[in-house]
Amino acid sequence: MATPPAERGGSGKPRSRRFGTARPSGVRLDVSAADYAWALARIREGVLRPAVPAAYETGPLAPVLLVPGVLEHWTMMREIADRLNRVGHPIRTLPELRRNTIPIPAAAGLIARFLRERDLRGVVVVAHSKGGLIAKSLLLGEESDCIARVIAIATPFAGSSLATWMPSRTLRALRPADPTIAALVAELAVNARIVSVYPAFDPHIPGGSRLEGARNVPVSATGHFRVLGSPEVIDAVERHASPTVEG
Repeated sequence: MATPPAERGGSGKPRSRRFGTARPSGVRLDVSAADYAWALARIREGVLRPAVPAAYETGPLAPVLLVPGVLEHWTMMREIADRLNRVGHPIRTLPELRRNTIPIPAAAGLIARFLRERDLRGVVVVAHSKGGLIAKSLLLGEESDCIARVIAIATPFAGSSLATWMPSRTLRALRPADPTIAALVAELAVNARIVSVYPAFDPHIPGGSRLEGARNVPVSATGHFRVLGSPEVIDAVERHASPTVEG
């Protein structure tokens, strides 16, 4: 399958759109409001339908492991999981993560044990936000060989300046100055195994999600949460989860 020009190499800069540029404050507020409304609807749906579908157990393609963001349940990524399962990927979730409030190294340790105990190989990790940081940490660990690639959506690879002012320690751990974030930023070698899919405007990550050395995939969708339901994002995830994609 041919790779769109905007996705080749590390630049990821399409000619016809500008990503990560400043937007009028009214537009930013509209995006943020729509983003939270989408997230709240998915949280409610997750409470009503928390069970993992039986169909997720099977599929002839590479297994996919979902790693949601902070304070999220796997159900936030249901639309992506449904698509990947329909095309043949078995889907795995990790209930032990709960709402993903534990530190990044601890979460990576949980996932590494999960992969080891189930003898999973060739896994495609599909992660959102903090989940992408956990996935990068996994690539630096002993179970790295179990992972085929990481597809990270709206991940603050360099941290988020907004996290500095958050009242919660869990959220402040995502600030650029956090030691774990700084250590991950310094690890460049594994970036080539990461696909970073990121929106044109993300109200939670002012610095954006472009990652040096990764396959960067900018999309026209906006928001931090609702991009998980964007057809453009879901198409990109499916495309890069496929073994036919080069790189």
